[in-house]
Amino acid sequence: MLTIAVEGRVGDLTEEERVLLLKRRPRDEAEVRQKVQALLEEVRRDGDDALLRMARDFDGVALTALEVPRARWEEARASLDPTLRSDLERAARNIETFHRAQIPGDVEVETEPGVRLGRRAVPLPAVGVYAPGGRAAYPSSVLMGAVPARAAGVPEIVVCSPPGPSGEPPTEVLAACAIAGATRLFALGGSGAVAALAYGTASVPQVEAIVGPGNQWVTEAKRQVAGELRIDSPAGPSEVLVVASPNADPARVAGELVAQAEHDPEAAVAAVCWEAPLLARIRTELESQVNDSPRKAIIQEALRECGALLLAEDRNEALAFAEAYAAEHLVLFTDDPREDLKTQTTAGTVFLGEPSSVAFGDYLTGANHVLPTSGRSRSFSGLSVLEFLRFYTWQELSEDGAAAMSEAVGRLADAEGLPGHAAAARARSRAGGVA
Repeated sequence: MLTIAVEGRVGDLTEEERVLLLKRRPRDEAEVRQKVQALLEEVRRDGDDALLRMARDFDGVALTALEVPRARWEEARASLDPTLRSDLERAARNIETFHRAQIPGDVEVETEPGVRLGRRAVPLPAVGVYAPGGRAAYPSSVLMGAVPARAAGVPEIVVCSPPGPSGEPPTEVLAACAIAGATRLFALGGSGAVAALAYGTASVPQVEAIVGPGNQWVTEAKRQVAGELRIDSPAGPSEVLVVASPNADPARVAGELVAQAEHDPEAAVAAVCWEAPLLARIRTELESQVNDSPRKAIIQEALRECGALLLAEDRNEALAFAEAYAAEHLVLFTDDPREDLKTQTTAGTVFLGEPSSVAFGDYLTGANHVLPTSGRSRSFSGLSVLEFLRFYTWQELSEDGAAAMSEAVGRLADAEGLPGHAAAARARSRAGGVA
């Protein structure tokens, strides 16, 4: 019998169940925080030596070098199955198309006569892209991080991904680096990779931003270095919430839960509907699909730890729960998903209608799959091209514009006790003798 963490009515959830579902924090969060802090300091202190120790201790490999030569990426791309290579290239094109469309244009505006202001976007000089490893290879995460950075014009795109038994990331990851336009690749994983990118070592360059998903160790490390540089969002283990109308296909609903649960035993997956017979059919389908999956053990653990099958009173309660849940992926298998979308403001990304499986967004549509988790989509956005840009403003005043502002600025500066400011402003007035 499949064990699911929470089953029952939305209105009958206990406080403990609501915390489990809505907060979605690992039980060992405090312990992980302390251990990550120590790992970050170790890399800051010992540099490459610390990274080599971590590869041995955590990845089980004795590395002779941290960087993977570009020639190896090109070999991997050339040796990749041609159909798979074509699929990755197709994904890269779609990602670039969608993210290029997000690049904002320059702004120039006159706020008063003779006072012109502008805002320009410029790419960051160097960024780090983290691509997870361990239980699976994730070339898609390389594309999701590196392709938008390239579209933004970032000149240095450094990828870190954990080494496999060979001492390198998987072939698919190497090939994706070549396809995505990365500039350097390091066989580094976990907190150590984040620390290396944040602080720099003899081998690994320091960057201005770190993006990409990862487990709780990666997420916590990004959180701790956020004061040193920019991070995208706390993108941890995968999540999905499916809202299903009474006529939804239970097999498709169950399939969405299985697809995200198979990522990680820490994944959070849930479905909510407002018809008890449908919920029962979803459970039956879920049990069948889990039993047939090669990743059965991972899915079972995810469902046992943070899975949910919930019954709402009606559509409104189901959608209200979805808004409170703030899922990484929200799936609307409802009669009018476009209308229901209007009620949702907190999800990382929303999939509308039964043809729109999360799997398409994970790989090929062009939208980014690096999204905030653990309810943090209430305040964070998913990865976009904006993460690779910084903005500065410029200001230009004509003599007439400066003169028109001089006395008002002088009075404001006097009120704040800043006579130098007042003098600088009044020197631009006509009475100040400026021609």
